[in-house]
Amino acid sequence: MKKLIAEFIGTLWLVLGGCGSAVLAAAFPELGIGFAGVALAFGLTVVTMAYAIGHISGCHLNPAVTIGLWTGGRFETKELVPYIIAQLLGGIAGAAILYLIVSGKPGFEIGGFAANGYGEHSPGGYSMVSALVTEIVMTFMFLIIILGATHNKAPKGFAGLAIGLGLTLIHLISIPVTNTSVNPARSTSQALFAGGWAVEQLWLFWIAPIIGAILAGIVYKFISPNHE
Repeated sequence: MKKLIAEFIGTLWLVLGGCGSAVLAAAFPELGIGFAGVALAFGLTVVTMAYAIGHISGCHLNPAVTIGLWTGGRFETKELVPYIIAQLLGGIAGAAILYLIVSGKPGFEIGGFAANGYGEHSPGGYSMVSALVTEIVMTFMFLIIILGATHNKAPKGFAGLAIGLGLTLIHLISIPVTNTSVNPARSTSQALFAGGWAVEQLWLFWIAPIIGAILAGIVYKFISPNHE
């Protein structure tokens, strides 16, 4: 239960911090955070939680990460579904808090609410195929970073930084394409509030990250000197 509560809190912070920066700060050009600021915000949520709850739950904060670690032989099957449920609930709670904040402004409109999308809902107008490839590859690389940084032969104490910086880089690359998901819980939380097209396109932001995570688990299991 402690692990699940930690995952709930961590995923809440990921959504509130990352999506919050996009919906609140990035909405005001005079603040100057732009895509780079949003990318950094997502990375910072992971870095801070890695050191806050990593020793409790492993700080997955993401169903794709949990599935990738499971595929790579680093996570027990019995904990798979409970972790994913905790992450989904945490993400939804984070989005709900964000909604309560932003809806307090006069003239508020939900808009995209930092949801992920492709086609006309891609920030750069990228196609479904571009979005699919991007999300698979970015999640693949994210899991390679995670599996490598947390390996028992990796330098100790630096995994949180490597993973957080990795997520920052992933956002710098892919925000223009999909608004960056690599995380089904993050995508689901925002889509539920944005509704409409965001829910209709949500399938891609479950399938692609999971495919990327499974491939990474298989590849890293092959190239790793051991599975610990």
